Amino acid sequence: MAKHERGLRFQPTGGTKATQIPTGKKQRLTIERLANDGRGIAFVEGRTWFVAGSLAGEEVEARVLGAHGKIVEARTERVFTPSAMRRPAPCVHFGRCGGCSVQQMPHDEQLALKQRMLAEQLRRVAGIEPEEWAEPLSGPEFAYRRRARVAVRWDVKAKRLDVGFRAASSQDIIGINECPVLVQALQPIMTALPEMLRRLGTPKALGHVELFSGSSTAILLRHMAPLAESDIAILQGFCEAHDAQLWLHGEEGPQPFDPSQTLGYHLAPWDLRLAYRPGDFVQVNEAVNTAMIEQALEWLAPREDERVLDLFCGLGNFALPLAQRTREVVAIEGVATMVERAAGNAASNNLHNVKFYQADLSQPLDKAEWATEGFSAALLDPPRDGAFEVVGKLKSLGAERLLYVSCNPATLARDSVELIQQGYRLKRAGILDMFPQTAHVEAMALFEASK
Repeated sequence: MAKHERGLRFQPTGGTKATQIPTGKKQRLTIERLANDGRGIAFVEGRTWFVAGSLAGEEVEARVLGAHGKIVEARTERVFTPSAMRRPAPCVHFGRCGGCSVQQMPHDEQLALKQRMLAEQLRRVAGIEPEEWAEPLSGPEFAYRRRARVAVRWDVKAKRLDVGFRAASSQDIIGINECPVLVQALQPIMTALPEMLRRLGTPKALGHVELFSGSSTAILLRHMAPLAESDIAILQGFCEAHDAQLWLHGEEGPQPFDPSQTLGYHLAPWDLRLAYRPGDFVQVNEAVNTAMIEQALEWLAPREDERVLDLFCGLGNFALPLAQRTREVVAIEGVATMVERAAGNAASNNLHNVKFYQADLSQPLDKAEWATEGFSAALLDPPRDGAFEVVGKLKSLGAERLLYVSCNPATLARDSVELIQQGYRLKRAGILDMFPQTAHVEAMALFEASK
C-alpha cells in the first residue's frame, strides 16, 4: 500500500493570500469621506483605511495602528493638503491621547457629524425619521468634564511610573499634565498629580486615580496593597493643598479617608442635591446634564395626575425632577447599591412620591408587582447595550408617551424598530453633545402611541 504524504499544503482558489500590512508602516492617502466615528476613509489596493485625525478631501501621511483583513486602522502623522475646515488642535496631546478624537474639526462641524450619525442609524436600521428634528443640545466645548479616570501603571523595564490617559487603539499610557476638557477645578490637580504620585514609596501598588468635581472636589486612589503611613501623609497634603477630599479604594471599595465627608452634585433649577460615591454612574457634563433634564421634562410633559415610570434610574437624575411634576414616579435600577443611594437622595430632598425598585432590566418587566397599575408615560436611559427586552413590553404598561435617552444610536435604532411595531411613532429626536471633541453621540427621542 502506498505511503500517505503528510504535511502537504494546497493553494486555495482565488490566488495567494494578501500580505498583511505591518503596524507602524506609513502610507500616503487621500481621504474621501468621514466614517460615522469621525475617522477619515481612504481606499488603497482593495483595502479600506480608517484614519483618525483626518478630514474629507485631505492628503495625509498615516501610520498603521493595526490591520485585519481588508481593514486598516491608522492615525494621521502629517497633513500635506489640509481641508479648509481643519483647525489647529487645542490640546498638545491630540493624536496620541485616545480621549478626544475630533479636535481638528470645528465644534459646529462636530455637531453636524453627530447629527448625521444619528439620522443614518435611524434611517438604515429602523427605516424611520422623526416628525421633527430638535436642535443639538450642547454646552461649552472645553472645561466641561467634571469626572475623569487617570491611568497609573509602573513600567518595570523603564522603572518609571506612567500617569495619564490611554493612547488611541492601545493600552499604552500617554503622559498627561494638562487636559483642556476637564472643568477648571480639576485642571491644576491634573497638572500636579504625576509628580505627587511619583513621590509615593509603593508605586507598584497603585491602580488608577479618579477625579471628581461636584459639591466638593475629590481624589480617589485605587491601590492593590496597603499604603505606608508616609504615602498617606503625602496624599493628605496634596488633597489639602487642592482643597479636595481624599478617597481610597482598597479591598473594601471606595471609602473617604475622613468618614464624615460626602460627595454629590446639585441640580440647580430644581434645588435638588444628589449624593454620589466614586464608582457610581454620573453624567460627566454638568451643563448638558441640566439642559438634558430640562428638555426631557419639556418633551415628556408629565401632568400632575400621572404615574410615570423611570427605567435605568441610577441616582435619581431624572426621577427626582419628575417627582416634583407628577403624582407618582416608579424608578427601576438593576444595581442594589444604586437603588439604596437613589432612595436616600429622594428622602434627603423630601420627595415621598417616588419609589425605587431593583429589577433585572435585561428581562421583560410587565409581570412585576409595581407594573400592574400601569403608567401614562415612561422615561428610560439605558447603557450602550440599549433596552431591547424592556421596550418589548412597554405598550402593555399603558405608556402613551415614551422618552428614550440613548448613549448609542445603533441600539436606539434597533429598539426603535420594536417600538414602531408596537404602534409608537417617533415624534421628535435630537443629539445631546455630552462629550465635545469626541465622536461619541448621545441622543434623545420622544415616541408617542399612535391614535
